[in-house]
Amino acid sequence: MSDVSVLPGTLAVRNLFEDLLGREVTVSPGDPLSADEVNTSTVAIFTDTAQQIFAVLGLDLILSANAGAALGLLPAGAAEDSIDEKKLNANLAENVFELCNVLTSLLNKEGGPHVKLNHVVYPGEPLPTDARAHLMALGRRADLSVEINRYGKGKFSLSLAP
Repeated sequence: MSDVSVLPGTLAVRNLFEDLLGREVTVSPGDPLSADEVNTSTVAIFTDTAQQIFAVLGLDLILSANAGAALGLLPAGAAEDSIDEKKLNANLAENVFELCNVLTSLLNKEGGPHVKLNHVVYPGEPLPTDARAHLMALGRRADLSVEINRYGKGKFSLSLAP
């Protein structure tokens, strides 16, 4: 059986964000999250049916706050306040969880393992060492810059487990 675990392309990521947020989104190649940025990022851990890590997604604080605010139809100021405080308030965190859950659809491919969202770690919370290692690893990964119209631009880093 060939490996059907493929990284989603920029078009798929853009379409998912636009459909979910109901606004224009620009996605382009970007820089990976730095080790320091991981500490203030939202990290989603995706597992397969055997409960093994399949992929780890990091959304920097800027993208987390902007996407959470846009999804909740909150003003950009709500995202800016969250960024200044270096944490997501409860409403934004709940919205980002939903975003991460929907992003699972980018990982499930016909003929591949069933992937589900296992856990979301929010800025300031301790990140499991294995999840950090996967997120920082070289290899099968997509590092993108995601700009949400009228909100702002942030980093999206998705790393598939080897």
